[in-house]
Amino acid sequence: MNGLAERIESRTPAHRDRAIDGLRALALLAVPTGHWLLGGFTLSSDGAIHNASPLGTFAGLAPVSWVLQMLGIFFLVGGYASVLSYRRRKGSTGEWLKGRLARLGRPVLGVTAVWAALLPLLHFGLGVPVDSLRTASTLVIQPLWFVGVYTVVTALTPMCVRAAHRLGVWAAAPLLGSVALVDFLRYGPYADAVPSWLSLLNILPGWLFAYQLGVSWGEGRVTRRHAWALLLGGTALFTALLVWFGYPASMVGVPGEARTNSHPPSLLVLALAAAQSGAAILLRNRLGALLRRPALWAPVVIVNLSAMTILCWHQTAMLTAAIPASYLGEVPGLVGAPDSVGWIVARLAWMPVFAGLLVLIGRFARGFESPWTRTGTARRTLAGLLAAGFAVFALGLA
Repeated sequence: MNGLAERIESRTPAHRDRAIDGLRALALLAVPTGHWLLGGFTLSSDGAIHNASPLGTFAGLAPVSWVLQMLGIFFLVGGYASVLSYRRRKGSTGEWLKGRLARLGRPVLGVTAVWAALLPLLHFGLGVPVDSLRTASTLVIQPLWFVGVYTVVTALTPMCVRAAHRLGVWAAAPLLGSVALVDFLRYGPYADAVPSWLSLLNILPGWLFAYQLGVSWGEGRVTRRHAWALLLGGTALFTALLVWFGYPASMVGVPGEARTNSHPPSLLVLALAAAQSGAAILLRNRLGALLRRPALWAPVVIVNLSAMTILCWHQTAMLTAAIPASYLGEVPGLVGAPDSVGWIVARLAWMPVFAGLLVLIGRFARGFESPWTRTGTARRTLAGLLAAGFAVFALGLA
C-alpha cells in the first residue's frame, strides 16, 4: 500500500488542486454510505423484498441524513471543476460539452443495459419474484436521477460563467428565491389550490444553486467573507425551517411520509447546501495541506477515478447480498424490518461486505467509464434499447 501511495504521489501534477478532489471524494462516498445505512428491506410472504427505512422507526436518526446528504458539496465542486475545464478547452464550447456529457452518459448506459439483461435471467432462470426485481430496479435507478440533473447543469456551464462574471456570488440568489417561492406555494396557505406538479419546478434551480456557487468560486468571485455568510446564513435558515416552518427533519425520503426534502429539493436542501459550501470554502486550504500526505491522497485519487462506478453500482452491491439472502428468510441487518437497535448494529456489520462487493463489481464496471472505442453502432444501439427498457420497468410503466 505504501508503494502504491508513493506511485500515485509521484504521478500527481504539482498544480493539482487536492482540496477539490478531496471534497469530491467525500461527497461521493457519502452517497453509498447514506443509502446503505438508511435503506433496508422487508420480506413479504411470497419471498419478495420491499424498500424500508430505519428512519420510519428511529426519527432521531434524521441528523445522520444531514451529514450524509452532501450533494450540495458535489455540485459545488462540480461547478468549480467545470470552470477550470471550460477555461482549458481547446475546441468549441459544443465540443467541450459533448466530451463532458459522454463521460456521464457511458456509465449510466452501462449499468442500465446490464440490469436489463439480468432481469429475465434472475426471474425466469433463478426464480426471483417480480416484486423483488421492481424493488431492485427502483434502487438501481434511484441515484441515476442525479446524473440526469448533473448533465443538465453541466450543459448550462457557459451561462453560469456569464452570470458569475456579472453578479459574482449573488448569481445563486435568484435560484434560492425561486425555490423559496415554490415552497411557499406548495406548503403555505394556498397549498390546497396548488397542483402537485408545481414542485417539479424546484428540480433545476434546487440543484443548480450549489453548482452556480461553485462556478462563482472557480471564477474567484467568492471570498472568505462570502463563505462565512453562506455558512452562518445557511445554518440559520436551516434551523428556522425545521423549528418554525415544519419541514421534515430527514434529508432523504421516508416510506409512508407525505413530504420529502430531496425529491424534488426543498428550501431546506438549499439551506444545507449553503452551509456546507461555506464550510468547504473556508476549510479548503487546510484540507489541501492535509492531502499532501501520500497515505491520505492515494484513496482520494482512487475514489475520484472510480466516481461514476461508485455512483452507478453501489446499490447493485447491496442487492447482490440482499437478493440471495431473501431465500433464507429474514437476515438481521439485511432482510427484515429495520425497526430495532439490533438491526442498526447488524447493518453496520454488513457495510464492509457491501464495500467489498462494490470493489469486486467495480473491477468489471469501470470499463464503462472509458471511451467505447471498440463498440460499434449496433452494440451502442442495443445498449440504448436495453437501457430504455430497464427505465420503463424501473419506473413502473411496464
